[in-house]
Amino acid sequence: MINIKEYFRTLADISDDDLDLFISKLNRKVFRKKELVLEIGQKENFLSFVEHGILRFNIPKLDYDFTFGFVFPDAFVSGYDSFITQQLSHYNIEAVTDAVLWQISYDDLNDIYDNTKVGERIGRKIAEQLYIKKMNRELSLLQDTAQKKYENLFEEQPELIKTIPLKYIASYIGIRPQSLSRIRRQIK
Repeated sequence: MINIKEYFRTLADISDDDLDLFISKLNRKVFRKKELVLEIGQKENFLSFVEHGILRFNIPKLDYDFTFGFVFPDAFVSGYDSFITQQLSHYNIEAVTDAVLWQISYDDLNDIYDNTKVGERIGRKIAEQLYIKKMNRELSLLQDTAQKKYENLFEEQPELIKTIPLKYIASYIGIRPQSLSRIRRQIK
């Protein structure tokens, strides 16, 4: 809980009353490794702050899962397109490790926007961060080699990446696990 309070204070000058209201709307939820936080065909009803654990965005295929994103501690996660449109999700969000999330519902977040001075500012800042992360990922897909994508992910979270199965990392950078093994050998 301390991490999320500090995080909000980095986004805006928030009063103790507004912070207390925001915190009162959060619910702690524990997800076990491989448990789905969001499933294809469900409507995303939560914006979540990752206190602990690693999550991945994926689309399951018959012979493998296509992983297109990871989320690490001290960041927000959501099927944000589903959340803001209140339409069904086209992908899963899965716990790669055991994870602890602090969740706020769609309705409670809108209540925060309506009843606090800084709610909309914090929401905008979070949306901006999610957008920037998405744009950086898209640019990386278009410009970077598989090795560069791996190096970027390793630089972002060097300790945590060791806990992600190689097949998920390979899928994320757009190659097969055998090719990732060759890249990892070349880097060492």
